[in-house]
Amino acid sequence: MNYLPLFTALPLLGAFLTPLLSKIWERLSDIIGSIITTFLLILSIYSIFLLPIFGDLYVYEIGKWPIRPIPLGIVFTFDSLSLLMVLAINLLSFACAVYSINYLDNYTARWKFWTLFLLLIAGLNGVAITGDLFNLFVFIEISAISSYALVAFGVEKEDLEASFKYQVIGEVGGLTILLAIALIYAKTSTLNMADIANTFLNENKGTLFWFIISLLTFGFLIKSALFPFHFWLPDAHSQAPAPISAILSGIFIKTLGVYTLFRLIFNVFGLNRNNAPHYFNLLLILGILSIIITSFITLKQENYKRLLAYSTISQIGYIFVGLGLSNFFGIIGALTLIFAHALSKGLLFLTAGSVEREAGTLDINELTLLKKRMSFYGLVYTLGALSLAGIPPFLGFFPKLFLILGAIKEKMLGLAIILGIFSILTLAYLLKITNKVFTNKEGEEVKENSLSAISFLFLVFLIFIFGIFYFNYLQPNLINKASEVVIRGIEYARLVLMK
Repeated sequence: MNYLPLFTALPLLGAFLTPLLSKIWERLSDIIGSIITTFLLILSIYSIFLLPIFGDLYVYEIGKWPIRPIPLGIVFTFDSLSLLMVLAINLLSFACAVYSINYLDNYTARWKFWTLFLLLIAGLNGVAITGDLFNLFVFIEISAISSYALVAFGVEKEDLEASFKYQVIGEVGGLTILLAIALIYAKTSTLNMADIANTFLNENKGTLFWFIISLLTFGFLIKSALFPFHFWLPDAHSQAPAPISAILSGIFIKTLGVYTLFRLIFNVFGLNRNNAPHYFNLLLILGILSIIITSFITLKQENYKRLLAYSTISQIGYIFVGLGLSNFFGIIGALTLIFAHALSKGLLFLTAGSVEREAGTLDINELTLLKKRMSFYGLVYTLGALSLAGIPPFLGFFPKLFLILGAIKEKMLGLAIILGIFSILTLAYLLKITNKVFTNKEGEEVKENSLSAISFLFLVFLIFIFGIFYFNYLQPNLINKASEVVIRGIEYARLVLMK
């Protein structure tokens, strides 16, 4: 798997070439972006078949600098958890890239969009595969700074305001994470994640240890927009261009917030429900509050994208419930939801972009009065909504099922009931858009352009086919293996240092 650096190098190269080659012909940026995201998707799929050959863990030493006996060099580590994230990132980025080709006809400075888009993807892929804490921070900042600019891409007053708020709050989280990394380095004299885990294994987990955990948790909860750290997300996700909203909501906050917390808490610091019950109970409580409070807020929303944005905060709550339960079913549910939400929510935000293009508004009350028939958008939106709400046979059914089973296993029947009830409420507020925007129309039928239709059908196909073959393929080959990486904790360190 010597191609591992290509996950970050290719989009970085594309971001460098795009402004240069676009001076020849502006539409070259579309070609560069599409080719690179397609190639990254192919590499991700290829990795599914190649990773088992290396024992489900591959360590790439950059510049051939060794990490044994002392970690002198920087490494990329690629295991089943990395694979799941990389696959989700590049499936969604491919769909958004194809969708963006025609969508960008409404904007100027096409090359600037693609430059920022590719930087965003490079950062996300880098976060998923790095085995070094400082580079984790670097990749977080690459993707974060790109996203600040992309939120403001429309340069309207509301776009700039949302971007500024997002930037200020995002950098509070980023600086908190950087402070924690500095303290870790001062304590361990290393930034290699596996070596840090090996060091903390033999250390007394005193005040400094828990202070570092608190800083990291605070920073990554801001990045993940879990309640009550969510207040930046509705503005940022509703004001960004539709394909960027899809990535931010679908996979961005999962990678920068949820995945990083999973990786560090379990694989680096070795925490679990047995040795840190209060910590996991706190995450569980925040997850429950996020589900309940933001679900009721979502019901009141009258803006298409803002409703979807608040829905994301609620779904993040489900993921943190799985993390808080920390048993096999909970972890399976959380990881499946990361994957399912990326595809489903990405699809819903892309439909918002097409509806806004046709209607000139995202106000649900105004869209109710619109006479245009948008049957195709309505169909794909409803299918995505059914998956997100957990309706079989779509992919989104399985994470909700496993989270409920995880709650029952811990004898938390009240939690299981809450999860079931609020899944129904999810369906209610998502179908609010179906009922008001897409039904009972008698006007002219809107025809979707072919490239956007490819993106829609691609994502619909994925949420359906992964749902149908969940137990036959997705769970045993991807989800279970990723869950084992999480549950095995700091054994990650031993395996990396032995490679």
